[in-house]
Amino acid sequence: MYTTQDIAAIRTQVRQWRLAGKTVAFVPTMGNLHQGHITLVTEALKRADHVVVSIFVNPMQFGQNEDLDAYPRTLAADQAALEAAGAELLFTPTPAIIYPKGMDKQTFVEVPGLSEELCGASRPGHFRGVATIVCKLFNIVQPDLALFGKKDFQQLMVIKAMVEDLSLPIEIVGVDTIRESSGLAMSSRNGYLSEAQKQQAAQLKRTLDEMAEAIAQGQAIPNVVQHAQEQLHHAGFKPDYLSVRNAADLSEVQADDKQLVILAAAFMGSTRLIDNLSFERA
Repeated sequence: MYTTQDIAAIRTQVRQWRLAGKTVAFVPTMGNLHQGHITLVTEALKRADHVVVSIFVNPMQFGQNEDLDAYPRTLAADQAALEAAGAELLFTPTPAIIYPKGMDKQTFVEVPGLSEELCGASRPGHFRGVATIVCKLFNIVQPDLALFGKKDFQQLMVIKAMVEDLSLPIEIVGVDTIRESSGLAMSSRNGYLSEAQKQQAAQLKRTLDEMAEAIAQGQAIPNVVQHAQEQLHHAGFKPDYLSVRNAADLSEVQADDKQLVILAAAFMGSTRLIDNLSFERA
């Protein structure tokens, strides 16, 4: 696997692959990789001839009081895991390479509506940072397809909307959430949890499962949400939001909507965890 910070080197290699008639998949990450990220690479290799991965801790998507400086950087371990998984090209730019004029003078991309609620309401400007960096990475790598985990369901929806709105010729593939044996969704932020907190945090997925079953059986959504919030408090969480939405566009649920998604964000101690569950209502 070849690792580079050079944009021109990325473009040259991708151009050579394209001239040979090969397809290119792209997996953008912030590093500190876990099995969820490796699954994205494995799935990418099933769908394309070559796989490019990026590692970039994007300062534009972090708020003032968030964990940018504390976010784990584990490049050597990440390189070893990616090479073992079959990735061939790793792009590891610095903020100075990505934002040479500084973030204050950087053109940005913003998806209206979707970016302003749920995680967007809790983390103002977060999805502007996500859309901007993903769009920029897409323009650098120019892949045929890009893969993202469904754990970050709202992020996936934002990226799909951006690609559609800007007519980018890239297929966006969502890959199912990879979970620990307890049910806890794998996340780089799980490393902030103690072992006891990890066991407590597994209640988040169990709560989502119980919510989906109750709603599918016809219970009123507001009642289900209220009961679930009480459960999370009892389990040691401080809920940020807990919402049931239309799975197609994250709009508020209407009476005849069948494909739904529950989205949750909650703090376990100082660590903010997110999860979601898609399901069908009869």
